[in-house]
Amino acid sequence: MEKIKSLLGMFWRFWKRRHLTQILLLALLLFVLVSILYFMYLASQANVSTLKAGLSQATVIYDKDGDEATEIKTERTEGIELKDLPDYVPGAVVSIEDERFYSHNGFDLKGITRAFFKNLLAGSITGGGSTITQQLTKNALLSSEQTYKRKAEELFLAVEIEKHYSKDEILQMYLNHVYFGSGAWGIDQAAKKYYNKNIKDVSISEAALIAGLLQAPSALDPYKNYEGAIKRRNVVLGKMKEEKVISEAEYKKAIDEKIVLEDGGGSFIDRDYPYFVDSVIDEAISQYGLTQEEILTRGYKIYTEMDQNLQSTLEKTFANDSLFPSSSDGTSSQGGAVLLDPETGGIRGLVGGRGEQVFRGYNRATQIKVQPGSTMKPLAVYTPALEAGYKTTSILKDEPFKKGDYEPQNFTKTYQGDVPMYEALEKSLNVPAVWLLDKIGLDKGLDALDRFGIPYEKDDEYLGIALGGMTKGVSPLQMAEAYSTFPNNGVRMEGHLITKIVGPTGNVIAEYQSKSTKVTSKSVAENMTSMLLDVIDSGTGQGAKVTGFEIAGKTGSTQLVNANLSGTKDQWFVGYTPNLVGAMWLGYDKTDNQHYLKSKSSGDVVPIFKTIMDQAVQYVEPENFSVISVSDQLAGKKERTQKVEETKEAIKEKAKEIQTTIEENSSKWSQVVDEMKEDAGVISGKLKDKWNEIMGQ
Repeated sequence: MEKIKSLLGMFWRFWKRRHLTQILLLALLLFVLVSILYFMYLASQANVSTLKAGLSQATVIYDKDGDEATEIKTERTEGIELKDLPDYVPGAVVSIEDERFYSHNGFDLKGITRAFFKNLLAGSITGGGSTITQQLTKNALLSSEQTYKRKAEELFLAVEIEKHYSKDEILQMYLNHVYFGSGAWGIDQAAKKYYNKNIKDVSISEAALIAGLLQAPSALDPYKNYEGAIKRRNVVLGKMKEEKVISEAEYKKAIDEKIVLEDGGGSFIDRDYPYFVDSVIDEAISQYGLTQEEILTRGYKIYTEMDQNLQSTLEKTFANDSLFPSSSDGTSSQGGAVLLDPETGGIRGLVGGRGEQVFRGYNRATQIKVQPGSTMKPLAVYTPALEAGYKTTSILKDEPFKKGDYEPQNFTKTYQGDVPMYEALEKSLNVPAVWLLDKIGLDKGLDALDRFGIPYEKDDEYLGIALGGMTKGVSPLQMAEAYSTFPNNGVRMEGHLITKIVGPTGNVIAEYQSKSTKVTSKSVAENMTSMLLDVIDSGTGQGAKVTGFEIAGKTGSTQLVNANLSGTKDQWFVGYTPNLVGAMWLGYDKTDNQHYLKSKSSGDVVPIFKTIMDQAVQYVEPENFSVISVSDQLAGKKERTQKVEETKEAIKEKAKEIQTTIEENSSKWSQVVDEMKEDAGVISGKLKDKWNEIMGQ
């Protein structure tokens, strides 16, 4: 014990001698000072002077050229004016949420101290202590995370807001944008949701109930917890009386009032290009961590890869009933399509279905998972085969094939014996594709799918993957992204919609960073294009030809479970020009004996894809592939790159001839020039004499 006392004494003497207490206090003060300066700097960088205008505007979607494509309009976009409200409406909110609102400068030291010790005892940040200005800051500018850093940002930004706006302006912004539960953003929408009234027409008791919901909008939802909402209303009324917002008589009348609920209707969300916009919202949430509420209520500017012409083309095509087959009971088939720029991965347009579309509903362009049929062959079989050393003209076996229990068949149930690779792809023969995958090894096919970005399950790891046999399947977006590898020299760019998101104060919240994957070599990509050109020129995709434009692509279809029916379950087409990739699926959400596609192979989807591309090519730069089809190569036609080189050489030769001619005749031309000069001198002299003669007269 004495030894411990001795050590403690030595330590204490050392501590005092080195002035460690003062040093620690100084370090702590320095840390606090630096933190304050840091958060003051952050707050000063936020352009809060534009906050009011930003919050009163709808979130705007911009296209690839920076032009406005559409607004996402909701009820809260218009908002209410504080001067139009009875005093007890804002008075109810201020009384219960921030009683010292009109006296503080953005933060309430008393409230913060109380909340700090409460959080300390709870062992975590449970919230509390925020003024109305701080709540506005959180709702409009910050994330909802519960950390001390976020609370500090909230405090300093609140002070900055108080410098730029009056108390009434701050309160008005808050009332128009705070959440009151049941999908009601803003106090006027809350009055419609709970009473089917305008907010200026609600009673004191009704205003108090709405104000009380702010503590816990979901838990106090009067439609689900009427007693809890009334109990909270009574607390609010007590605070209103205490703060002299209402009189004793008004308090008693309000307490006795029976609240009658009447749902005035849900919130509406209006926007053009609904499938594209909803996909943008999905991407903002999944990729950039925003919430739906933030997107709908903060007046963001979201810049995208949309081409409005191409998006409109898709929507017009999908609205054309005559193009889409119907079942015997009149139910129209469904579909999903994507148009994508292969060089950037930017999604130029997408449509996720036909008929009525609900907000952020099912999107068949991005969310559907169905078997891709023969559109899988270029990805899982022919690309890795070319990488393994096979040629476009290599001979494949088209004869009965069986491995274990798996025995594929061709669509025609016939066999051709030996068939060149390009012809097997052109005619979409099944057996040669499976035979080839078996030869190069299943692992090579699966590795290629990984590089193409095609997901598959453990159960999919068998030879049937060559024909698109999958447990779950893929979406048109995934197929478009995979095929974009071929016109982009073997590089797959990540498909994306958003390029940048700007907040209501002008700060950039998110910006897209390009992501690419080297899938295969340029030569393999070009060979794949050469074979896929044949599919359109003389194969299963002939119906997709577009006059004046070159398209390469592949058809696909899946079989019906009921072998007694004639038709298909799913139909696919994935095609591309040098600067635009398109993928489309056609089918029914639920296939049964009545709802299926009655055409064989890809008979229905190909003409729809052609209709899309016929219009789409008007809005893209005309461009030819650098390669020609395998058939044209075998017919002796030259590759365009070879033609270009030959043209360059011919121009060089011609230039040399002209230069030689000039050099050989330069002496003659020099003599001619000298003679011309002499003649010019003689003529000049004669003209001069004649002039003098005239002047002399």
